[in-house]
Amino acid sequence: MVSGQRVWLTTSVTDKGASLRAIAYDAGTGREAVNVELFHLDSADLTNPKNSHASPTPIVAGDRVYVHFGAEGTAALSTSGEIVWKARHRYESQHGNGGSPVLYGDLLIFSGDGSDDAFVVALDTRTGKVRWKTPRRQPADQAYSTPLVIRVGDRDEVVSVGAYRAGAYDPLTGKEIWRVSYGDGFSNVPRPVYGHGLVYIATGFQQPSLLAVRADGSGDVTKTHIAWTLKRGAPLTPSPLLVGDELFVVNDAGIASCLDAKTGETHWVQRLGSAFSASPVFADGRIYFLSEEGASIVIAPGPVFRKLAASSLDGGILASMAVSGGSIFIRTDSYLYRIAST
Repeated sequence: MVSGQRVWLTTSVTDKGASLRAIAYDAGTGREAVNVELFHLDSADLTNPKNSHASPTPIVAGDRVYVHFGAEGTAALSTSGEIVWKARHRYESQHGNGGSPVLYGDLLIFSGDGSDDAFVVALDTRTGKVRWKTPRRQPADQAYSTPLVIRVGDRDEVVSVGAYRAGAYDPLTGKEIWRVSYGDGFSNVPRPVYGHGLVYIATGFQQPSLLAVRADGSGDVTKTHIAWTLKRGAPLTPSPLLVGDELFVVNDAGIASCLDAKTGETHWVQRLGSAFSASPVFADGRIYFLSEEGASIVIAPGPVFRKLAASSLDGGILASMAVSGGSIFIRTDSYLYRIAST
């Protein structure tokens, strides 16, 4: 997360267990400005080698920074590093934490999807106290997705993707507005995307697909509001990217597709590499893809595939890039890079 002249990230440091920390670097020099521990775990062992104890992205709003470590805790701190509040909402997660929170007014909203308990919760940004907490419908299981706040007609909705079904909720009360089911899909990672009146939802493992769901429904919309479905090439980890009338997806095996966002018609399919976890990003008229091996592939938006550039960095990449002030910020397993034109 880049805000002003600082780059904020979370990390897990092995220190008689795992020290879960928030760190800020000066965007101009790369010097460390803040480094503070929020939580400490007895064990640093990872439940999944591709998932850190500190995978979610921080949020910066005004003089507050909100950091989230899934079931291990959520916290607010000042931009100078003082801890304002800490809270924990426990659930059993097979692969650790993943999804980030989202801000809505004075609410910090996130999903907690575990095998023993699953819910969507909104915390008061000033105190960390629960304002509402809505349980998932049963059966529930693990998921690792980030909610998305959208505007549909005269109402706001927060769309949260969980195991077996996704739901839209009133962001002020947590009341369910609509839900869509997808059978065996669970362990969902991609964040939903919204445009053209459609929410694009990745259904997760077992039989991965991508659903385009009309967002103006109520109740169970599984049989009435699915506009189209992508069954081949759907991602398990990278989020989709909507640019104009085209939806771009890359699956974990490196197969990228460009779809008509309204109809689901495939414009093109291309192999970009062998392994992808980071989500594609649109910036300055270009679309950027990052592979797990550190390769960057840049293409032009539009229904015709046109490769513009390719490059590589040392180290593996699982995190999506950030773009701010004409610069690209990329976190590898070894370094934090700032890339800018000279």
